[in-house]
Amino acid sequence: MKKWVIGIAIATTINTLLGNPRAFAQTVNLGVVKSPDNQANWSAITDRLQSTDVDYCVVDLSQVNQRSDLGNTQLLFLPNIERLEPEHLATLQEWMRQGGRIIVSGAAGVVSPPEVRNRLRSLLGAYWGFGLSQPSRLERLSISSPSWIPDAGLVGEVQGGVVIPASLDAETAAVWNQSESPPAVVTTDQSIFLGWRWGVDGEDAAQMDVVWLQAALSHYNVTPMPGKMANSSPPNCGQNQSLATTPVPPIRPEQKRQDTRRATNPTPVPSEGDRLVLPAQTPANNWGTLTANEVTAMSRELENLIGRVESTLLRANAHNSEVGLLTQESVESLAGMSAKESEHGNQRHSHPNRTTVSALAQARIGLENFLGAVEQQDYTAARQQWINARRLLWDNYPMERQLAQPEIRAIWLDRGTIVKAKRKQDLVKLFDNLAKAGFNTVFFETVNASYPIYPSQVAPEQNPLVRGWDPLEAAVDLAHERGMELHAWVWIFAAANQRHNALLNQPLDYPGPVLAAHPDWAIFDKQGRLFAPNTRKAFFDPANPEVREYLMALLEEIATRYDVDGIQLDYIRYPFQDPRVNQTYGYGVAARQQFQERTGVDPIEVYPRDRQLWQQWTEFRIRQVDSFVASVSARLLSQRPDLILSAAVFPLPPAERQQRLQQNWEEWAKQGYIDLVVPMTYALDTEGLHSLTQPLLTEATLNQALLIPGIRLLNLPDVVAVDQIQLLRDLPANGYAVFAVENLNENLHRIFQQTQGQPESTSTEPIPYRQPFQVARDRFVALQREWNFLVTNEQLAIHQDAFTEWVAQTEKLDQALKQLATEPSPQLMRTAQAALATFRSQFPQWMQQQGMRHPYQVQVWENRLATIERLLNYGERTTLPKNSSDAIKR
Repeated sequence: MKKWVIGIAIATTINTLLGNPRAFAQTVNLGVVKSPDNQANWSAITDRLQSTDVDYCVVDLSQVNQRSDLGNTQLLFLPNIERLEPEHLATLQEWMRQGGRIIVSGAAGVVSPPEVRNRLRSLLGAYWGFGLSQPSRLERLSISSPSWIPDAGLVGEVQGGVVIPASLDAETAAVWNQSESPPAVVTTDQSIFLGWRWGVDGEDAAQMDVVWLQAALSHYNVTPMPGKMANSSPPNCGQNQSLATTPVPPIRPEQKRQDTRRATNPTPVPSEGDRLVLPAQTPANNWGTLTANEVTAMSRELENLIGRVESTLLRANAHNSEVGLLTQESVESLAGMSAKESEHGNQRHSHPNRTTVSALAQARIGLENFLGAVEQQDYTAARQQWINARRLLWDNYPMERQLAQPEIRAIWLDRGTIVKAKRKQDLVKLFDNLAKAGFNTVFFETVNASYPIYPSQVAPEQNPLVRGWDPLEAAVDLAHERGMELHAWVWIFAAANQRHNALLNQPLDYPGPVLAAHPDWAIFDKQGRLFAPNTRKAFFDPANPEVREYLMALLEEIATRYDVDGIQLDYIRYPFQDPRVNQTYGYGVAARQQFQERTGVDPIEVYPRDRQLWQQWTEFRIRQVDSFVASVSARLLSQRPDLILSAAVFPLPPAERQQRLQQNWEEWAKQGYIDLVVPMTYALDTEGLHSLTQPLLTEATLNQALLIPGIRLLNLPDVVAVDQIQLLRDLPANGYAVFAVENLNENLHRIFQQTQGQPESTSTEPIPYRQPFQVARDRFVALQREWNFLVTNEQLAIHQDAFTEWVAQTEKLDQALKQLATEPSPQLMRTAQAALATFRSQFPQWMQQQGMRHPYQVQVWENRLATIERLLNYGERTTLPKNSSDAIKR
């Protein structure tokens, strides 16, 4: 049984100057954390700690809060702690920021609140992915594995789990002896993640546990002190004081990583602006229980997962069945057959995926058992029921049949993947695979850190890694041959990148070929720094007229020299800032001069406490970005009316976003400057994605553009990626965008090919931003197929009177959408909008009974009707202009 864990600290002697004969001993503490999660196995844990010959003190997790002191602990061990609260995470973040290091084991943090899980993954550089189905033993990844890995620890089998790296500097130290060698131990400079429950399994595991902990302690320069704890109980670590700031002993020189990338990229401890913000007073936590809020959140998460799996299954069944549109004629035909079929006990269309149906039934029982265990106050059993139900659904997610509807399926094709190709032929297989996987839009990285991927007559230098050929020209041809669109993805105001400098063997502070020639085009922070310390990028000054003209000429060159279908504006903002601590950017020569001319004050002298002037300075910078987007839209569309403009943007709340990076993309959408808003809603779990996207997709004022939220594949389990895509299909989104091709593995490609790939014998389906009216009608047809499938199988609960009216209104709306798609006109547009508005207003009443049984599915249908309305609004702006002044004929 799993319970909570608490920490312990160990005082031991180390040598801090191993390379010096006069090295001296220093006391360091190891804290071992104890909580209800590991209470049941605490005796076995302490036995193994004593076998390790290390002094330790205990950290009581129930007493940890933002003001906690971890004593003199410089190394923490969290064995099998599955739940951390926000206050615990905040303490760990501050402690690691000051240099603390950590060892974790087991399914660390898996039942923590979603926001804690996301931050914990960033903090540790890895996370528990899933448990293995059978015991396995460890093995080295390669001869290049870290030297501290214990050979003795590779002997014996345990019931482990896969640990997924979650940061660029994470290193797989050991793998499981299974096919594909899944990671078992992942390390960063400040963390070690052991992929098994330390102190739980049999005799072999006991020896493994001791050997691995000894190796980890040695790696962090903690020396065992035999016998010191043999006859005494471990003390409690100092707590409820101010945070300790004792420096951490250095790693021995011979233990430093050989990977130069890791040497320049330390573990990314969240910065001040990214840390979790807690309430002023955090209530005491009653450990061993689940609060009402926690029960509600866990129930909602499991209910939503059940709903997404049901929605996926229904879509697959309807798409692959013989049912057609829901009409009065089809209903009468079914009624005539029902009596005869009932005599034989048959259904016209049965579910082919019986394993998923069974898994759904078991998951619903698991949800009931979870709530029952909570009522009985058996919280350990409740958590286990919840975890088991979620795993059962993941293992049986429908992934083997076509189920996609007309939508934007976009993917970013990154520079790293492009430069690996040396000629057009090297890109053929890549584009073949993307087409087979059903992607219809490719965001092709065309300008990165001032280097175009093509030979430019505007930019001073082509990317040196692709000289000798033109990848953009090749990509346009390959995409069009396969029925895909290619949009040039362009870094706008980000002018230089230290990571890119390293790839090109340039000095880290090299400002790039453009800023090197025009240093007065740059912006700086208040300290006069060119490169932002967190992102290590330098930016153009958006207020500089010469910068704006240069960037405009570059975009015009791409749009007129190449047959690209669209242009995506990336880094269309200022660098990230934190005005609360006076960390701000934008102090270029032109910006300072213009602002001073308007206000009489140099913005370098303006601070957030000067509220009125500070707001003027913020609005000044926002207007620079807004006006540039407006200019780009006007000039490019005057030359290429068919060009699709998109922007990759941050999903932060508007007020925070405008203060921190001066990005006001809602205005661009409302004014019709861009066609596609692509928010980078990257999350490591589906609930996190939902919390980021829901506010954006329900914003009524953003109905003039199409929204396609982004999903980042890096460190995302395949089934979670599928689940996130299904979430977006169930929300009022117009599609999705995946980042990036370099993370598209073979298994995920196979899933995409099965679920959304288009058979070669069929014609290319319409893309929403090209044929919004046709897509609106096609999506309504897809809805009708789902409804008809349920009616056919007698799985739709609806009153007879409501049913008759619903069928009649369905036929009326379908006819209006069909006519609009066939021959678009303002009159038919008004007819379709009126029919849709009437249908949507009555739909909740029609579906009242069904909503009581399947509330998630009914909400999905309402969301899809909202998507159709957005398509009509977008089509009205882009396809049905009233005159040349208020819309562009596409």
